[in-house]
Amino acid sequence: MIIVTGATGKLGRRIVEHLLVHVPAGRVGVSVRDPRKAADLAGRGVRVRRGSFDDPASLVHAFEGAEQVLLVSLDRTGEECVAGHRTAIEAAAAAGARRILYTSQAGAAHDSRFQACRDHARTEDLLRATGLPWTSLRNGFYAASALRFLEAARHTGDAALPADGPVAWTGHDDLAEATALILADEGRFEGPTPPLTGPAALDFDAVAEMAARITGRPFTRTVVPGDAFRDQVVAHGAPAPVADLMLSIFAAARGGEFATVDSALAELIGREPAAFPVLLERAWAE
Repeated sequence: MIIVTGATGKLGRRIVEHLLVHVPAGRVGVSVRDPRKAADLAGRGVRVRRGSFDDPASLVHAFEGAEQVLLVSLDRTGEECVAGHRTAIEAAAAAGARRILYTSQAGAAHDSRFQACRDHARTEDLLRATGLPWTSLRNGFYAASALRFLEAARHTGDAALPADGPVAWTGHDDLAEATALILADEGRFEGPTPPLTGPAALDFDAVAEMAARITGRPFTRTVVPGDAFRDQVVAHGAPAPVADLMLSIFAAARGGEFATVDSALAELIGREPAAFPVLLERAWAE
């Protein structure tokens, strides 16, 4: 059985849908915090069990009978994030899984300027230490993050953000499809995958030009000092640690941590991944 955690989330749900194209529903299980949100999957023959990264016993039960367990990384940072991943990895091992997969990030490194990438690197260390076969999916930076940064610009026509660098923005759908294919072809990658990225690395200057072409109206790119950006984010209600985390994305981008573009994702899904202008136009058409 293949178990997917976080299967009601933005990435996990897409992974399950793609996986069901390749694997019978009876071979798929999901571990979710609220099984009611996965009732439709249960109706299609997927095994649905409650599992929380804060409850080791629930995970061992959710992972029962697993051949592979895909751990979709938590939406947390720092020690709280790594501790939850450690709990899930130990539960997968206790359940007898023969391979553990994990949604990491291109740029994962202990010395990254971005906290999440440091967390991914520490989680990969935990996977390595189990002695079990493991695969770390080095996903390109989610294009959804760029779209969130652009939300204000959508209305003002000005991408007022800190200085940045090129980022290989990558769509959830393409990454989900690739993940399903890797799960269906067990053992295709051992350890970290190559970077699974979109077809181009873009900074927000380039993104602003694309937005102007797509909308047919002027779009500017204003560089906001980091401190001023942080103050704006806090003033809009975000906790200070979240503001610091957001600011660190731009610092890491300036350092070139997300600039790598690789063909691995295209080779996996058999076509070019969606380019950022396509994702932007699709999102703004909604």
